[in-house]
Amino acid sequence: MQKRKISHPSQTRPDAESSVEQDWLDLSTLAEVELTSEDPDHPIEAAFARAGGEGWRAGAPGPQLIRLIFFEPLRVRHIRVRFDEAGVERTQQYVLRHAAQPGEACREIVRQQWNFNPRTAPVEVEDHAVDLPATRVLELEIDPDMGDPSAFASLSRLQVA
Repeated sequence: MQKRKISHPSQTRPDAESSVEQDWLDLSTLAEVELTSEDPDHPIEAAFARAGGEGWRAGAPGPQLIRLIFFEPLRVRHIRVRFDEAGVERTQQYVLRHAAQPGEACREIVRQQWNFNPRTAPVEVEDHAVDLPATRVLELEIDPDMGDPSAFASLSRLQVA
């Protein structure tokens, strides 16, 4: 008999990171990144890091686009995004898209809105189970505040398996 110890469901946090949970891809070695802006103190690589950190932050206000272009086609089965907002109440929307080839029109995977409240809802973690057999392009578009074009986008973590 084989057995394996697991966490009790009530003790499992959705943002907990576990090597058993997923074999997350090392995005920094598998893709090049195109993005509309970045704060030099919060580069996009910080959102791909396996360990915790402050993540990426836009260098300009308003909607932002992060595009991963994989060097080889990948089968993508799981996408996790994490956003943290400890200071401002706001409504954010993000859209995930994919394409089989660079230059091809991307198809929408999911569109999600979240109401951040620093006291009651400062973190958004979304797990998307997908089956994208030959993905070369993965896009994340972030509108940081649907009511305020002067808001800055941020992304704590982007993970792909």
